[in-house]
Amino acid sequence: MTKTMLITGCSSGIGYHCAHGMKARGWQVIASCRKPEDVERMRAEGLESVLIDYEDDTSIRAGFDAAVAISGGRIDALFNNGAYGIPGMTEDLPTDALRQIFEANFFGWHTLTRLAIPVMRAQKAGRIIQCSSVLGFAALKTRGAYNSTKFALEGLSDTMRMELAGTGIEVCLIEPGPVTSKIRQNAATHYEKWIKPSAETSVWEEFYRTELETRLYSEYKKDKYELGPEAVLKKLIHAAEAARSNPRYYVTTPTYVAGFLKRILSTRRLDRILGGR
Repeated sequence: MTKTMLITGCSSGIGYHCAHGMKARGWQVIASCRKPEDVERMRAEGLESVLIDYEDDTSIRAGFDAAVAISGGRIDALFNNGAYGIPGMTEDLPTDALRQIFEANFFGWHTLTRLAIPVMRAQKAGRIIQCSSVLGFAALKTRGAYNSTKFALEGLSDTMRMELAGTGIEVCLIEPGPVTSKIRQNAATHYEKWIKPSAETSVWEEFYRTELETRLYSEYKKDKYELGPEAVLKKLIHAAEAARSNPRYYVTTPTYVAGFLKRILSTRRLDRILGGR
């Protein structure tokens, strides 16, 4: 029997690569995107595709129903993926910006997961795979909005894993560090909407202009330890196909290093290292 995987955030990057990679392995992949033109593009490339926008509850429910109809009633694996950041100092982050990013990076994921669980319970099996981040357990400056959504995701996922033990439903986290995607380009748009300061509005104006914006708007260059999305696909394959998935999958050297340091160092020492002082 062909197994079905619903993957979100498939217009580019990790989701796009994983959708094609899992289809090549024989899965029935339903690749969701938040824009209709991307849904049509996925279909033209030979993938089943539905519209799911994590910030739109109606879209999530309609997209899930469409996915279940396509699959004939089964969802063997759900890969929640697709998030954005709002770079900036936390004191400059409007609360409305935080509300919006939580809709996209956290609340929408929870809504979709709650729809999938009853289907998986009826099957007595399923995998809920969450694309988290190294920033879900090791915070960095200027990433407060993104950090907080990923920390929340980690806590919720750990709780679900315990609560669903014995049901046949497994919950795991994939935690990438730097992986090639459009997250920096997308972050620039949100920075301009919510943060971009003047000397009158932020004490960090010079830092933004000389450091943060230099990175944000510079020509794309691959980070030192950056890997391609195929590194995430490798972990996704194990998470979805192994007899038993691991609770966590580290991806990239920075994730392994941060995980090790968090285990052996005090919080203050880790702050000094990750905070650059």
